Amino acid sequence: MPAATSDLRKELNGAEEDGPEHDARIFGEVTDLFLSNVGRLGDSQIAAVDGVLAHLIARVDATTVIQLSEALATIDRAPRQTIRQLAFHDRPQVAAPVLRSSNCLSDADLLEIVKSRGQQHLLAICDRKALNEALTDALMRFGDVNVSNALARNTGARFSECGYATLVGRAERDEVLAEKLGVRLDIPGSLLRELIGKVADVVRARFLTASRPVAREKAQNSAAAAAAQGGVARKAIDYTQAQSEVVALNRTGKLNDSIVNRFAVRGEYTHVVAALALKADVKVEAIEPLLEPDRVYGLIVACKAARLTWSTTTMIVRNRPNCPPSTDRELEQCVAVFESLLLSVAQWTIRFGSDRILAKKNDRAATAKLSQPA
Repeated sequence: MPAATSDLRKELNGAEEDGPEHDARIFGEVTDLFLSNVGRLGDSQIAAVDGVLAHLIARVDATTVIQLSEALATIDRAPRQTIRQLAFHDRPQVAAPVLRSSNCLSDADLLEIVKSRGQQHLLAICDRKALNEALTDALMRFGDVNVSNALARNTGARFSECGYATLVGRAERDEVLAEKLGVRLDIPGSLLRELIGKVADVVRARFLTASRPVAREKAQNSAAAAAAQGGVARKAIDYTQAQSEVVALNRTGKLNDSIVNRFAVRGEYTHVVAALALKADVKVEAIEPLLEPDRVYGLIVACKAARLTWSTTTMIVRNRPNCPPSTDRELEQCVAVFESLLLSVAQWTIRFGSDRILAKKNDRAATAKLSQPA
């Protein structure tokens, strides 16, 4: 790239001349040259670009600097000093793109920004794909309620036990935060148990019967996950025979824990669904979605409401069709849910969840009907 190198050097040599129009022109041309040739520039050339851009950031208008921040945010070979200048910029609109995405910022840089900048800077950092425990601890220490909620929403954020305990404490006064925490896949069982005990009934019911988006990542290759995301329509299942059989068993007093356990072991999940619906006093249509990978908490609640033991509940969870094996953490969370709920609370919760599931199903059906051609 001899021509590009020659042009670049020519622009760099004139970059120290005075005048805002000249500064803006040099800034734009050097930026364009860098973005057009980034894959071919050597370290010394990038360093030269860095010296010019970092020097001119404070001398050009904010709109231009925001555009630079957006352009450099995802480039791994971006000029480091320029990235730092952008990240530490007083204007959140300038800093946000690189704070969210740039791999050129070190953890030390990010920690310094957390301690020295405002809430908008912290919120941008919360959106990074990965955050370690030291960063999340600092963000919670210096951040407001919006920062806590953003961290709880970020599946790539990792928390120390102290950090998680802090979030659970704040969730007692923040329903939105409680719901976000409740569906996290990595929350320790002991803290999930504490969260369940602290929040209001309706809040608890919402997150226990909701889908958990993070669970879909683990099960993305399963048919159930594809159906949950709308990729593959779930095949309709006729529960008529299974319902008749479990009603007959119940009438004679034989629909007990061991029978449901046997259904699960044999993979007879039409009977499992029918039995749970009957024993928990909800419709089959409300139980069926709970067999999906991202609804395991709802399934646990249904089992508790149906007066099943933990042994049978475990068997139902482990043998769900089209679901990956449960992790140790997931089983720890399931135990926390099962043991935290009184029978009456579980029964109220599954009925609350049933109403929500059926309402959403009816809404989707109505929308699909309206979208069909006349």
